[in-house]
Amino acid sequence: MARISNAALLPAYLVVGSDELKVEKTVCRLKSRLDEGLATFNLDELKASADLLPGTLTSSLNTIPVGTGFRLVVVHDAEKLPKPTSEAIISYLKDPNEGCVLLLVAKTLAKTTRLYKAVKACGDKSVIDCFPPKKRWELSGQVCKLARAHGLQMDEAAATELISRVGESTVMLDAQLKSLAALFGDGACIGVPEVEKNVARIADVKPWDLLDAVSARDAQKALRLYRMMRKPSQIALVTFLSGRIRELICAKSLDARGEGGMLPGELKKQQWQVKNYVGWARRFAPGELESALSSLARCEADLKSGADAETTFVTLMLELCGV
Repeated sequence: MARISNAALLPAYLVVGSDELKVEKTVCRLKSRLDEGLATFNLDELKASADLLPGTLTSSLNTIPVGTGFRLVVVHDAEKLPKPTSEAIISYLKDPNEGCVLLLVAKTLAKTTRLYKAVKACGDKSVIDCFPPKKRWELSGQVCKLARAHGLQMDEAAATELISRVGESTVMLDAQLKSLAALFGDGACIGVPEVEKNVARIADVKPWDLLDAVSARDAQKALRLYRMMRKPSQIALVTFLSGRIRELICAKSLDARGEGGMLPGELKKQQWQVKNYVGWARRFAPGELESALSSLARCEADLKSGADAETTFVTLMLELCGV
């Protein structure tokens, strides 16, 4: 989580990234440094737009704070600042008001821009990275940490299920964790069943969620996820499933030779991406995965020849799940 230290504040900060929760907490942390009784006078929040004139912003920045504290000027959507206003900030930072702190909030801002460089020059900690994790497993880890902050114990499987249901917005995830904490109480252990029972699905089902359910041979979950998908392309799903079955065949072959640890290298994937593959492959009897490829090819041919897409694909899923 991005942090602003208790040391002397810099004249300007740039909070950049699309992780809403990180951004929110970072902005709130800086606002909390204001004298609570004088915050009305010393806080000015603006939204970047074509109507935000250079003079309006610089006038606010050069205003002397009330009391002995500092003045905070927050500019949201800073990536949308008109060029004249952006240039005015750059000029201002050459001789900033010592009693004022500028906080620019942007979802993205290229490091090559003059504005980014001007803020970066204010100090080593002037740019605060609030980008979300790039990898799914990293977000799961972050959710587990958020759960602990709410007094909950949550494993990675439960965190992954929560992300699948709520989406990747950290604000929404944090809100759901807060609700679970209120429901189960401090110190509760939250697993997949608790998430499935108490968290409604509001995010679109991703193809890989369906692939995982089929790989685990969980027919009930696979059917439930499929029914929740919006206008799924059955042919595309068959293609995805064919790729997954081939990966499981590779996993089963390596496992049989005691070389399951070589799977990431063989599939050219990261360990976290294939960590369940060997376990899933073991759920298929010898020859079942190879037979599944034939079933997939037959299903694809039927779909392309005009067979009923729903019946054909559901029948395939049930067969792959061993029903």
